[in-house]
Amino acid sequence: MAKLTRRGFIAATLAAGTVRALPQIAAKTGTRRILTLVYDKGLGMMRAVEKVVPF
Repeated sequence: MAKLTRRGFIAATLAAGTVRALPQIAAKTGTRRILTLVYDKGLGMMRAVEKVVPF
């Protein structure tokens, strides 16, 4: 199991909250979601960055 730092815990918590809230927000508006994987040096691993753009 990965050792989770305070910064990693905060990032994971925010990501989990975003995953739950964003689909409901995007479904209400005419938007498109773009998912990009980036390497985060602070976390030392890949993470997903999601952008919401209008049609």
